[in-house]
Amino acid sequence: MNAPRKGIEILHAEDNESDVFLTRMAFEDSDFRAQLHVAVDGEAALDFLFKRSGHEGAPTPDLILLDLNLPKLDGKQVLAQLKNAPDLRRIPVIILSSSRADQDITDSYDRHANGYITKPDEFGRMRDVVEAIEEFWFGAATLPARH
Repeated sequence: MNAPRKGIEILHAEDNESDVFLTRMAFEDSDFRAQLHVAVDGEAALDFLFKRSGHEGAPTPDLILLDLNLPKLDGKQVLAQLKNAPDLRRIPVIILSSSRADQDITDSYDRHANGYITKPDEFGRMRDVVEAIEEFWFGAATLPARH
């Protein structure tokens, strides 16, 4: 297993306040110590990632949790732009969506998502998801160095 990275940065692109709260509480309840940044729409997520419009000092995330149903630009549009950017395309993107539609899952992987998780609606299940993300992405997997 890899040594945990110091200062793990995660961007959570999610417009639903309840889902943000549930995810934040799951991170706080687990032993996963990561800084969770929230973007409330697709445009804000891209501003954060491309370090523009007041996000010039934003960290480059180690992982992105991306909802598909975002206002302004949806998650599929964000994913397409992200994966077309040479400096950002290697960041793992986990789709965290309430959709179970085969087309959404297929479209997400076609746009090079690294995983697709249907949003849990219970705190305990969300904590399990957070712990699985930590174990795999920051324990077993080797990620490229941040720029």
